[in-house]
Amino acid sequence: MFICVVLVRVDMGEPILKASNVPTKLAANEGQSVVKSELDVDGVSWNVTCVSMGNPHCVTFGLKGSLNLQVDELDLVQIGPKFEHHELFPARTNTEFVQVISRSHLKMRVWERGAGATLACGTGACAVVVAAVLEGRAGRFCTVDLPGGPLEIEWSEEDNHVYMTGPAEVVFYGSVPL
Repeated sequence: MFICVVLVRVDMGEPILKASNVPTKLAANEGQSVVKSELDVDGVSWNVTCVSMGNPHCVTFGLKGSLNLQVDELDLVQIGPKFEHHELFPARTNTEFVQVISRSHLKMRVWERGAGATLACGTGACAVVVAAVLEGRAGRFCTVDLPGGPLEIEWSEEDNHVYMTGPAEVVFYGSVPL
């Protein structure tokens, strides 16, 4: 059997950072944006940055005052819904939990609103790199490891667009009678 993996680069557009447009009710703390802001989830303080890539994302690199988050140790089923349904996210939110491997290598797990834990989220990987840049944790070109495989994400200074590169593979063949 011959398998051909094709890499595809997609222009994901410009990130939306204005808090009211993400949307979040968290108070803007950097201009009109929410960057490394404190969010209380069941009495635990998390640092979060809010980004929309056409859908809302709450990105966290860990608890307030903690060192690097270890994403494989998280109980996503327990904590994910608490972020998704938090009162400060009127449209609910996707949440990315991120571990910094290096300034060009991030590892994330995602809780998607309405779907739960998923193997990958392209808009989430884009939001993660934007948040990492805004927080000074990474450069504008990163490999983002997800359970479903890595993606290459670039937040271009030239046009402010986020570009995602990853494999395109056939996952289903089918037909529908008309």
